[in-house]
Amino acid sequence: MTRRGLILFAALGIAWGIPYLFIKVAVSELDPAMVVLGRAGLAAILLLPLAFFRREVAPVVRRWKPMLAYTIVEIILPWYFLSSAEQRLPSSTAGLLLATVPLAGVAIAFAMGRPERLSRLNWLGLALGMLGVAALVGLDIAGSDLIAVAQMAVVVVGYALGPAILARWMSDLPGVGVVAVSLAATAVVYVPFVLLTGGWPTAWPSQAVIVSIVVLAVVCSALAFLLMVGLVAEIGPVKATAITYVNPAVAILAGVLVLGERVTVWTVVGFALVLAGSYLVTRRRRAPVAAEGPEAASAEQRLA
Repeated sequence: MTRRGLILFAALGIAWGIPYLFIKVAVSELDPAMVVLGRAGLAAILLLPLAFFRREVAPVVRRWKPMLAYTIVEIILPWYFLSSAEQRLPSSTAGLLLATVPLAGVAIAFAMGRPERLSRLNWLGLALGMLGVAALVGLDIAGSDLIAVAQMAVVVVGYALGPAILARWMSDLPGVGVVAVSLAATAVVYVPFVLLTGGWPTAWPSQAVIVSIVVLAVVCSALAFLLMVGLVAEIGPVKATAITYVNPAVAILAGVLVLGERVTVWTVVGFALVLAGSYLVTRRRRAPVAAEGPEAASAEQRLA
């Protein structure tokens, strides 16, 4: 990996590893819907001008049906349920549970009629991943927050389904345009939702909460996407998927060091099993050189 690639990798690992910490801080004073509105709205304001400048908005809007489906399953629902779950779960646990997205991706592929042939290592990965989730939910969380766990399940499925929609129906659309339009649509949806449900804050939030919303929008959303684009261009989409295994570690460290969250033996066991399972389930058999192009393109869409 080049020095530039290493810097981009480290920056993206941090940007995608710290959202859980800042969501935890934000929901201590704000309604989850307001957190989503603030994050999506500010990020859209930052990315839309770039998307318009690059003339990437119109092509995305013309493909509005799959675009709407992608926005719902990738942002509108997951961001709300993630914020709501973090009212009950430690931020580190939320980040770790999201490391199971590759496991859900296998099920999504079967459901969409595009199953991949699984090797013995892939099946072993599925088994290890499920054991890791069982260790977290049954022994670490101890069944005390099953509602939050169910909400995290919605997030995991959404995050696995979103890239599948991109790859199948919008693989030719520009990435910045897709993200900018999705964020803007999310903000538009949440404005009436926040007003009708009484989610608008009655008092000015504390400085820590305001900073959290700004970091979530600027660093964890707008900047993170641009870092991801740069990283894929620098080291390739396949190698860039390794970022998946860094984010949970960053989430755990951030939760422990900043919020004083506890790390149990079962947290460590679950962490090891989930990451090992995610690695094995996404491991592909070595293919001929001629077949590497389509596989790389597919990996890039999963990252988009």
